[in-house]
Amino acid sequence: MRRTRVTTTFIPITAVVLLAGGCLNDGGSAQAGGAGNGNTGKTVEIMTGMTGDLLNAVKVSLEPYAKEQGITIKWSPSDNFSQLIVTRVQGNNLPDIALFPQPGIMKDLAAKGRLAPLDDVLDMPALKNSMANGTLDAGSQDGKLYGLMVSMNVKSLVFYPKQAFESAGYTAPKSIPELLALSDKIRSEGKTPWCLGIESGPATGWPATDWLEELVLKYGGTTQYDDWTQHKIKFDSPLVRQAAGTFEKIAFTDGNVVGGRKSIASNNFGTAGNPMFRNPPGCFMYKMGNFVAAKGGFPDDVLADIDNRVGVFGFPPATAGGDNPVEGGGDLAGLFSKDNEAAKKILQYMSTKDFGAAGAKGGVWMSPHKDFDVSNYPTKTVRDIAQIAYTSTALAFDGSDAMPGAVGSGTFWKGMTSWISGQQNLGQSLKAIDDSWPSN
Repeated sequence: MRRTRVTTTFIPITAVVLLAGGCLNDGGSAQAGGAGNGNTGKTVEIMTGMTGDLLNAVKVSLEPYAKEQGITIKWSPSDNFSQLIVTRVQGNNLPDIALFPQPGIMKDLAAKGRLAPLDDVLDMPALKNSMANGTLDAGSQDGKLYGLMVSMNVKSLVFYPKQAFESAGYTAPKSIPELLALSDKIRSEGKTPWCLGIESGPATGWPATDWLEELVLKYGGTTQYDDWTQHKIKFDSPLVRQAAGTFEKIAFTDGNVVGGRKSIASNNFGTAGNPMFRNPPGCFMYKMGNFVAAKGGFPDDVLADIDNRVGVFGFPPATAGGDNPVEGGGDLAGLFSKDNEAAKKILQYMSTKDFGAAGAKGGVWMSPHKDFDVSNYPTKTVRDIAQIAYTSTALAFDGSDAMPGAVGSGTFWKGMTSWISGQQNLGQSLKAIDDSWPSN
């Protein structure tokens, strides 16, 4: 994940409220007025929630092409993207292209006719052969593509202290039972298998939701996972209880986690993995998104020698050789007018497998194209992370981001924290989350 979870979950709540409140009830078509509609000029406004190094990676990849085409890019980054895009659509003040950090609002706008379908704009057969499994589905609505993924992040990752892990003879598990067996083996040797922390200020609990989402996805596959995020499958269900049971074996077993169960809720997620890099390691596995392998994640001295100090494997499937989806996300490019020739050129270029070669060298941007030249990534660690996504059976977007805000960044966070800290038992937490689900 490129951003901290605080910025990618609080913001959509307001946007969802605005959408539900009828801000887009004009039913406008993709050609209805606005800055982005019918624009045949050479300036293209791109609105995005990207900031910092990630935005710079996209800029250095796109701007040389735009200049060649005589197109000027007007960048409109915003930390409050999800609310602002809804406000701008409401006022018919549209950008030419928007890069949506989650599919929910994009699909709402597509359903209301405010985004142009991309099926006739892009080379769909080429994309179907090139894009990682599930990435086109993430941007599709009613059988048409409205959001092209142009940046990918991966969350189904387990990091480990490379030299110590390999010297001990440990190998990446190929199934969840093998992962549990590895945990038992490490503990039986007097070592601590896992680093784990879910503290994140007012967003405390989100790393725990990632754990549960991961296990629901592995046990249930993408269909049941999607049903769960829509509450067609309840939290208090056999599938979710199975996932929670596996998490409990990992997190609650004495000796399995640095500091024990009592420390998890107060241990900050950003530094929770650092004991891996002690000598000897304080733990041997740490589940987190790919953002920790870039600036601002692991300690600087570790990042400076990451290929020697850090190993990574994909969170394993339920059974060896079985269906193996990964949880992740990315930015989806949407077009506000099919008549905007300059914007179409930009999107067509961003859809190619070679887009991002320059930006990838910084290590914070990842291509959703499985045939992207991975030699563009700066380290073996980043290349390994990319291959985990490229070889998966599907990429599923973060589940709590797809849930209503009151649940996904509310009762789900709180329920997991209450259960882990022992304030509630599992049944009480699951019931509280189910009861909080909006009735419509």
